[in-house]
Amino acid sequence: MTVTGSSGRGSQYRVGRSGPRLSIGLPVHNGERYLAESLDSLLSQTYEDFELIISDNGSTDGTADICHDYASQDRRIRYFRQERNKGSSPNHNFVIMKATGELFKSASHDDRYAPGLLERCIEVLDRSPDVVLAHSWSAVIDSTGAVRHLVDYPVVSDAPRAPDRFRSMLFDGWDDDEGGVVRLSVLRRTGLHRSFHFADRVLTTELALYGLFYIVPDRLYFRREHDEQVGGIPDIRRRCASLDPRRANRLKHPIARLYAEYVWGYVDAIRRAPLSAADRRECYLALARWAAGRAAPVARRSLLREGLKRPEVT
Repeated sequence: MTVTGSSGRGSQYRVGRSGPRLSIGLPVHNGERYLAESLDSLLSQTYEDFELIISDNGSTDGTADICHDYASQDRRIRYFRQERNKGSSPNHNFVIMKATGELFKSASHDDRYAPGLLERCIEVLDRSPDVVLAHSWSAVIDSTGAVRHLVDYPVVSDAPRAPDRFRSMLFDGWDDDEGGVVRLSVLRRTGLHRSFHFADRVLTTELALYGLFYIVPDRLYFRREHDEQVGGIPDIRRRCASLDPRRANRLKHPIARLYAEYVWGYVDAIRRAPLSAADRRECYLALARWAAGRAAPVARRSLLREGLKRPEVT
């Protein structure tokens, strides 16, 4: 593994108490097509007290050249290169463990961020200690950057009670919260990124057990959908193998295990979270009802080897 950094653009880097207050983690593999556009939007943020940790997961395209070029111009960038592609989940966890800030944001090499996103999110976290994650309304863009959909937010992730947040995240749909600005101390208490079916949903739901989410009512985050991304892979095994190559082994990791670990991930999240006995019991009951409703369709997909259907976004 190699690491590079630079002393360019020094006037843009405001050192906090012992370093930057915010860490932005950007794991990437073969992202040359959109990487520069994403980096430009992150480095142009009105909030500047951050480090940008890039972990290049053994890219074989021009990703490394782009990263070296940007790192030579902005000292906030810390660039690491993994010798081989070890999977998306380990790479995400790598940038989390390298983070030195009080706050953390996960970024993607293909998304775009409005200039005020970080500032608006951090303002929320500063004034509301019960909020563990702040994000904004979002829109889905295509490969050209044109807006395709405006994302709806059906989940009540700002409910005062943890069981209500948990129940809503199970039953009411899904939001774009994964890339929000989160308190790093809370994030590191979770199970972090894993590689079973819908592991990203488990992580975000677990964060909601620690505190409220706040969604800034402006569209400041633009999530790009294109054919090359992991989320676009419809086959469950292929998607999980992209998260961790070991999941490609059918004998050690049958589809049933990928589903079972998904449910167990929620169980483990409830067990680990700082809940009262009553709240913990209420979360377990909600999970049992959710799992009972999911059992039949999951079994059908497993038996018929059907792929995943992408959710509708409005």
